Amino acid sequence: MFRLSATLFVAALVVLPALTAPATKGKKSDEPLGPITDEQLDKSSNNLKQIVLAFHNYNDTYGWLPTNELSKDKKPLLSWRVQILPFVEQDHLFKQFKLDEPWDSEHNKKLIDQIPEIYVPIRGKAEKGMTFYQTFGGKHGWMQPGARIPASFPDGTSNTFVVAEAAKPVIWTKPDDLEFDGTTVPKLGGMFDGKFHAAMGDGSVQRFRKGVDADVLKLLIDPADGMVLPRDIGIDTGDK
Repeated sequence: MFRLSATLFVAALVVLPALTAPATKGKKSDEPLGPITDEQLDKSSNNLKQIVLAFHNYNDTYGWLPTNELSKDKKPLLSWRVQILPFVEQDHLFKQFKLDEPWDSEHNKKLIDQIPEIYVPIRGKAEKGMTFYQTFGGKHGWMQPGARIPASFPDGTSNTFVVAEAAKPVIWTKPDDLEFDGTTVPKLGGMFDGKFHAAMGDGSVQRFRKGVDADVLKLLIDPADGMVLPRDIGIDTGDK
């Protein structure tokens, strides 16, 4: 079973940034996108590696995975992206949030522009403070209250998406993610023209080609469908 100690997590953070290039900010809708580069692909892949490592370390620390925080009356407060800040070397930013207030409270909304580099779009059209990195909620997504590794992934952590590059960006502090009802597949691939990276539950990150079959994506998103994945799951092994 893939589990990481805090020591391994810190070591990973020391190594991974050395492989990355400075992030390219998301462009507004009226600006043309440039060509996809290897540096951009590597940067996003490494961002997702650090995010999924943070998920594992959060799970090791608390006994469950981070989810979108809700108030006592079940109103949305803050995203999982805020919850894992201490595990991506952003504890100072985490301490600035009022955790019992919603993301758009007078205090918390002032922190939106302080989006950590790890969430900043590498490419794609997005306003400042928005990110493409999203998890999977809804009836057939893994992100449910009390979800944990490995119990919430009966199909296997290596067979299930945890975080992926969505088709459309969201405000990073807002508890807003991809919903999967078991039928309609969430749209992915907003940064790289349909291609997308996804972090699996075992900590690995894969790049998928544009137009992966919807039935395959359903199996990769649902952590408990009980089905065997086909040999070809859509991993992109070719050129950009």
